Amino acid sequence: MKQSLRLILIGGTAAACCAITNLASAQPVPPQPPAGSIAAPPPPPAPGVAAYDAQQLPETRGIVQRFTLTPRGELDGFLLTDGTEVHLPPHLSDQLATAVRPGDPVSIRGYRSPAGPLIVAMTVTDTSTNQTVVDQGPPPPGARPRPLPPGVPSPGAQQTSINGRVQTSLYGPAGDLNGAVLYDGTIVRMPPREAYQFASLLAPGQMITVQGWALNTSYGRVVDAWSVGPASAQMTAPPIAPLAPPPPPPPRR
Repeated sequence: MKQSLRLILIGGTAAACCAITNLASAQPVPPQPPAGSIAAPPPPPAPGVAAYDAQQLPETRGIVQRFTLTPRGELDGFLLTDGTEVHLPPHLSDQLATAVRPGDPVSIRGYRSPAGPLIVAMTVTDTSTNQTVVDQGPPPPGARPRPLPPGVPSPGAQQTSINGRVQTSLYGPAGDLNGAVLYDGTIVRMPPREAYQFASLLAPGQMITVQGWALNTSYGRVVDAWSVGPASAQMTAPPIAPLAPPPPPPPRR
């Protein structure tokens, strides 16, 4: 009896081993790659280090017609005389103002936007002086003033209502509509979401009335618009009640 039980246990153990062996062969474990064979993704570029070799980017040449402005009055690029918009980040405003003047010939290396006549520039060179502005990535944290809350005008801005004819539409670096330039040189800016609601009015040739906060700078006038309408239409009140200009921002750290 004991011998029979022993044979049953041995047989059962062998069957279990065969089952485990068959299961292992039916579901093989994929081989592991050798240690160190998978390269880690490259780290992002540090602030102040260029992410691209600008010399490998397409070159565009033209004549600067006028600067474009942010609602704060900073330079964020310029228009060429052929209507092409060139975008640079606002933290390069001082460098751009020093290197380039309206009427100067320039060489631009950067990416052309598929959404419109816009170049996102990596370098801008004034070919008459060889001064160059290079986008080396975002500035270190804390180097820029904090953005103003929605509806709060820039220090020194005055509430205004103006009429004018659109010369050209303006776009952000992602190809998003965010304003227009009038023939008198006034820059009209709106957030992209609101700008698309007025896209037909911000098109070249349209006569419009703009309500917003106007800021006069040494580079021109910019209006942070809250409403745009046909020049012959009665404008409606702004969706947000105008606020008094805030105190000047704290000094940069």
